[in-house]
Amino acid sequence: MARDSSSPPARIKSVASYLAIKNAAEAMHFYKEAFGAVEDFRLTGADGKIAHAEMSIGGSLFMVADEFPDFGALGPVSIGGSPVKFTIETDDAESLFTHAIKIGCTELRGLEDQFYGFRGGMVTDPFGYSWFIQQKIEDVSPEEMQVRWSKIQGDS
Repeated sequence: MARDSSSPPARIKSVASYLAIKNAAEAMHFYKEAFGAVEDFRLTGADGKIAHAEMSIGGSLFMVADEFPDFGALGPVSIGGSPVKFTIETDDAESLFTHAIKIGCTELRGLEDQFYGFRGGMVTDPFGYSWFIQQKIEDVSPEEMQVRWSKIQGDS
């Protein structure tokens, strides 16, 4: 059977984010405190910088390292922000959102019921990454989401 040239050449098992962060050790501690992240392991250089670390939040893997400018690995603070946003789904958005702000996140968007069936808001951590914090409040089909989005946009 011939392979479709538009599909990947191999089966992809997963995708994980890799965060370059100025002061990765401090960020890792923060993610443990703010979001309940679990550290799986870290590799530390003789200079004390984290060369590679793996953590998870709710079973989702993400990787962390200190900035390494010679590899093009610069964090949001060094480059003036990040277009990448992360989403955490929880069963209590209110308490996680409040906790994150209490320990150092900045509110970008307050918690609100969203058209797509979640109650959520967004914070920025002290290291420059943004996090949507949300909880499901209703099941909304893709068709109904489109209807609601179109109403918000004034399309109907």
